[in-house]
Amino acid sequence: MKRLVTLLVAALISFTNLTAQDSAKKAKLLLDEVSTKMGAYSNMVIGFSSTLVNREAGITNDPPIRGNITIAGEKYNLEYLGNNFLFDGKNLAVINHEEKEINITRGDIDEEDGFIYPSKLLTFYKEGYNYKMGKLKNDKGRKIQYIDLTPIDSNSDIVQVCLGVDAKTKHIYKLVQIGSNGAETTFTITKFKSNQPVSKKFFSFDKEKYTDLGYLID
Repeated sequence: MKRLVTLLVAALISFTNLTAQDSAKKAKLLLDEVSTKMGAYSNMVIGFSSTLVNREAGITNDPPIRGNITIAGEKYNLEYLGNNFLFDGKNLAVINHEEKEINITRGDIDEEDGFIYPSKLLTFYKEGYNYKMGKLKNDKGRKIQYIDLTPIDSNSDIVQVCLGVDAKTKHIYKLVQIGSNGAETTFTITKFKSNQPVSKKFFSFDKEKYTDLGYLID
């Protein structure tokens, strides 16, 4: 009897492991398909909305915060939270129009705080995560396949990420990030266009322009 129980437990563990491996394989195939599809565009013009909810702290932003980002390779022009982020592939300029202040740093946004910035929506999942297939949901008539991602680093400020992919277009549609502090951040893509006529100067910081406008540049 004990031998039978042992065999059944071993079979169950083996089946569970195979199921998990199959789920991870399917998730990777879908992520690779999304990466190939969206990475082939010369540029992407994306409109999005974001919400932040932390029930324990009594925090919620309603209505959602809206933003826009244009991405061309590593370069991007992001309008978000009242600021303009310009990354030309080497330097990042953060323009605060309200305070008329500009901060310029070498390299891209620092991700050490664990927050997934809009500029990283299409690339963040490529390293540092384990993943598996999540639920298939219907969102306003669109079939959205979710992928559940868990950080490999157990000390990460992110507990889990749910990435929603449009099953038809293979475009990223939604991202839900759950932090260790209980905060839940959701990004939803509301507008998407690809291969648009965009000037190279669109990603560059015009120092002379903002100096003439009286901005303080750090």
